[in-house]
Amino acid sequence: MQSASDSALAALDNIRVVLVNSAHPGNIGGAARALKNMGLSQLYLVQPREFPAANAVWRAAGAAELLDSAVVVETLEEAVADCGLVIATSARERRIPWPLLTPRECGRRAVAEAQTHPVALVFGREDRGLTNEELQACNFHVHIPANPEYSSLNLATAVQVLVYEARMAALEAEKGAELNFTDWDRPPAKAADMELYFEHLQLALGELGFIDPDNPRQTVTRLRRLFSRVRPDDMELGILRGMLTAIQNHIHRVGGKGRPD
Repeated sequence: MQSASDSALAALDNIRVVLVNSAHPGNIGGAARALKNMGLSQLYLVQPREFPAANAVWRAAGAAELLDSAVVVETLEEAVADCGLVIATSARERRIPWPLLTPRECGRRAVAEAQTHPVALVFGREDRGLTNEELQACNFHVHIPANPEYSSLNLATAVQVLVYEARMAALEAEKGAELNFTDWDRPPAKAADMELYFEHLQLALGELGFIDPDNPRQTVTRLRRLFSRVRPDDMELGILRGMLTAIQNHIHRVGGKGRPD
């Protein structure tokens, strides 16, 4: 039977690093090396500008096999579709704040949850990070508190910081340190299912007359933040989808929208 400590170390194999639209292949190689240094093995690339590339292999040094096994996809949604927890790196202050983790909290939560479902750590473009839409597709944001006078981190360096924290969290668990979050009876809803729910929610709210479908303003963004913070499980999400369907069926039966002019 696998012990809790063995499970924590094995969980590193269930944590994927996702690089979005990386411009420099050397950073991809550097990230692969960082993963191997810390015992992780899953590298996902979303529309890399240049890959495969000799410079990536050179920077990866002895971790070239992680480049060979890297998964290349077209969208962030594809990269995280089966993940129960998605954490995005962000250096910017948000107009609408999102649940924020420190790197240490990120490592502990990632290892704890990766024992039961895939976890993604998402990194943005070298020059401008992740878009607002990409950030909103994630459950948490993590900020590396670098020197404010020179806070720009190399992409591979940022990867190294977070995968180091994940390894430290696993080693703490191996020594018997507390590493448990609230147990739950159902797995969390997967990222792809949450995206379908948000599409359904916006459609239903438009039919209800609660929002203007052509100009939802910040309502939908704030609702996304709410559900990202709450993180419904798969059964709860099914109930929510059923409620939306019932609302739509009622609207169609009465032949109009719910909110009067």
